[in-house]
Amino acid sequence: MAPGTRIDAGIADEVKHLASRLYPEAPPEIAFHPQCFLTSGHFAGDDAARAAAFLDIANDPGFDALWFARGGYGSCRFAEDVLPRLTPAARDKAYLGYSDAGTLLAGLYKAGLPRLAHGPMPIDIQRSGGAAAVERALAYLIDGAAEALEPSVGSEGPAVAFNIIILGHVIGTALQPDLAGHVLMLEEVSEYMYRIDRDLCQITGNPEIRRAAGIRLGRCSDIPANDPDFVLTEEEVVRHWCGVSGIPYLGRADIGHDADNKVVPFGPPPTV
Repeated sequence: MAPGTRIDAGIADEVKHLASRLYPEAPPEIAFHPQCFLTSGHFAGDDAARAAAFLDIANDPGFDALWFARGGYGSCRFAEDVLPRLTPAARDKAYLGYSDAGTLLAGLYKAGLPRLAHGPMPIDIQRSGGAAAVERALAYLIDGAAEALEPSVGSEGPAVAFNIIILGHVIGTALQPDLAGHVLMLEEVSEYMYRIDRDLCQITGNPEIRRAAGIRLGRCSDIPANDPDFVLTEEEVVRHWCGVSGIPYLGRADIGHDADNKVVPFGPPPTV
């Protein structure tokens, strides 16, 4: 389902075709909820339609996973509404996405759902080299493939991953999960450096976030030119705020808004 903006039907067809080529003997059944193709202004259907689509899949024991179709904006408009309406079946499936979907992942993690991950979505098939991203997502969802994971996963304790702006907006809300002892991986796209700096000030200044085990920085891509030049790089900015907050800086993470985006399961290292 699409928690924010819509996708074109052609994307669904491309993803299904790729899956059938990758798994010719047992093609996975990938069902795109009709809500993915709705239009309601900015959104893929109004808030009620998006909430209903989320619950249709999450609460249906016939589905093994809920794969977010794309990001954009919109998850926060219904996240609090759907969480109390989840049934036991919702705990038994995997959830995969990133960008704006991180709002829902945060709320689901706070609610104790065990199989959440930051990773590629169907929309990524449109990127240059995007078929590899979708293949990586399918390898994780179908096989739990270790090679799909971000390389540091499993070596430093429990982990989570978020878009910087999304986490900044989740902090202080009812959706903020307890990230004490977690490695926090962060990435960003199309934001000015001063905005990245400002959001990292907010994130690392939060008392609960300061209980994290450390921060890893993913890719910050397509950063617009600032006038005057901000001068500092994204890594210099993260190092600065880690120094101010006392959160250890652990290096880079292989995640971002690109075709090389690796999967980061939330919580303890996966056993598969």
